[in-house]
Amino acid sequence: MTSPTRLVAALSALAAALLIAGCTTTPGTDSPTSSATPSDAPTSDGDDDAQDIEGALLEDGRMFAVVTWGSSTCVPQLEEASAEGQTVRVSVVDPEGQDVCTMDLAPRASIGALPEGVDPTKEITLQVKYGDISDDVDLDGDAAFAGTPGSSTDYAPSAGWIGDGTLVLLTWGSSGCPPVIESVDGAGNAGTVTFVTDETRMCTMDMAPRATVIAFGDDQVEDDDFTLTLVGDGLDGTVAVRG
Repeated sequence: MTSPTRLVAALSALAAALLIAGCTTTPGTDSPTSSATPSDAPTSDGDDDAQDIEGALLEDGRMFAVVTWGSSTCVPQLEEASAEGQTVRVSVVDPEGQDVCTMDLAPRASIGALPEGVDPTKEITLQVKYGDISDDVDLDGDAAFAGTPGSSTDYAPSAGWIGDGTLVLLTWGSSGCPPVIESVDGAGNAGTVTFVTDETRMCTMDMAPRATVIAFGDDQVEDDDFTLTLVGDGLDGTVAVRG
């Protein structure tokens, strides 16, 4: 499990989430993502941070996020996931044709769709392979999930915890204009993330899932019954954080 201290420290490098372009009506069709991957996948003898893999359930149980560490400007993609019972196998791969990446180390969230037949109300094990790294990530089910894997999205934002005080936020919009965090503030079971509003940006005319890693300070917030308020960039509203 990644420590919140390392996540908060690394998040300073996470200014924007690079996304996989594409319009989708079924969640995870093109395995779009969030915040970032190195030009070469990390190896088993690399930095300790690069070995950490986390995960979260999103989209009312229709989708999931895999969080890896690497360059904040090169985001990995999830290949099509397969399942046997409640075990989901997925490979994380670097995007083709992206050779120039920043030399930072940041958490990046890649998004995929849960295979049909998986029950998000029960515990799920993600068997993740990324380069030389293989890891099992256990995700708690949530009896309140009403979505069915394989069904269409309602395009509502959703969020799930990946560690103490750190979460993945899923929003929908142009893949060319991912949300950019301006500030984060939180205490107790409530927090606010403010996004940069820039109406001069040239955005693609698609509707894609965008994931953003958001970290609060150590022991600053409580995971249970947490409400995240979104401000700016046309995302204003509130999200109940699950997990």
